[in-house]
Amino acid sequence: MGETKTTDLKVGFDRRIRLEFQGAKVTSDAGLLAVRELDRALGLTDLAGSMLVDTRRGHNVQHGQVGLLRQALYSRLAGYEDTNDAARLAIDPVMRVVVGRGASEKPAASTNTLSRFETETLTRCQNLAALARLNGMWVSRAMDHTRSWYIILDLDSSESPVHGEQEDADYNGYFRSICYHPLFCFNHWGDCEGALLRPGHVPSAENWRQVLEPVVARYRDKGVHKYLRADGAFACPEVYQYLEQEGFQYAMRLPENPVLQRQLEPLVTRPADWGPGQTVVQYYDLHYQAASWQRPRRVIAKVRWHRAQLLPQASFVVTNLETKAQQVVEFYNGRGTAEQWIKEGKYALHWTRLSCHRFVANQVRLALFVLAYNLGNFLRRLALPESIRHWSLRSIQVKLIKIGAKVVRHARQVIFQMAEVAVPRELFAQILQRIWALVPGAG
Repeated sequence: MGETKTTDLKVGFDRRIRLEFQGAKVTSDAGLLAVRELDRALGLTDLAGSMLVDTRRGHNVQHGQVGLLRQALYSRLAGYEDTNDAARLAIDPVMRVVVGRGASEKPAASTNTLSRFETETLTRCQNLAALARLNGMWVSRAMDHTRSWYIILDLDSSESPVHGEQEDADYNGYFRSICYHPLFCFNHWGDCEGALLRPGHVPSAENWRQVLEPVVARYRDKGVHKYLRADGAFACPEVYQYLEQEGFQYAMRLPENPVLQRQLEPLVTRPADWGPGQTVVQYYDLHYQAASWQRPRRVIAKVRWHRAQLLPQASFVVTNLETKAQQVVEFYNGRGTAEQWIKEGKYALHWTRLSCHRFVANQVRLALFVLAYNLGNFLRRLALPESIRHWSLRSIQVKLIKIGAKVVRHARQVIFQMAEVAVPRELFAQILQRIWALVPGAG
């Protein structure tokens, strides 16, 4: 099905070579079979069956909600960020299998069907909210298989540039671009705990409760130590008080101000011994209360002296941690990993591709990108053997997902004859074994 008899193509460097294009018999995304197996083991996309409201009322519905969701997510994870690619992927043998068409030769959803699902069905208020809840449930299931006595959350905003007439896109002075301004929350395992698409002009901390509160609720009774890091945009008394009430320890960049500088000035002295380098770093503990704070809080000052400069550079971190000053700053600096996760979403999945006109449709697109990102991150941290767990999502796409395979159909079996390049049979078998160990009762 889906094949048309055409003349073979030839190449000039060797006239014996003929090129045949058989999209229904050959795939370049055989690694998605491992992704589908992980999905099954954790019971991820099946959760959507009882959560999404189906707006279709016809009697000739060919594609279920769960299958459409799988196609939307798996195609994004494989690097196909637009529904326009569905026309070709619909006949891909792996895509047909992973979305639930089984061993049949029925195609997956067409571009029109998938577009209607994303822009009409999922944009309903209850379905958009369901996607956010679904993401939280996915992270919870991954954390059920994660041994950790603590959780570190990182809040950060980002830029999604637009190049059209997208609704609610606006100029952002910090990024100096017309963009959306999404807010993300990641845990230290790289899972995206929550995300919210916002208009381009809003401040970085806008709607922080909408993103953070559901995440905090998930860990409220888990019995783990809870930490949060954020930049200076989130340094406000409402955030401090909320985190303190919820039992979180935090470290946040505090914008420099004259009061802090005056408090620090009598403590700072220019180094007498520069040692082998040209820079000396000093740490100081301050007890500081801003006018808007109800009580004083601990502030760590990091002072960096450069030998060629007369005056030092100072930065400040507000915290309720009780560790040494240098350790507080080092803990805060760890928030750079959240920027790494955001870059992976941008460059591996292209989650800045928010090209719909309606704002709500772009909210859906970001929600789908986040689910696809988490699916890839779960694969990395739960299924990849130690030797390749350092792979970026881009490496997972190129080396694992982009495995070429030929499909051979028999009466009772469908066989994928997989290419062995970056991922040989033994390594793929290890991945499957680690996935099977996640199935409830497997141990």
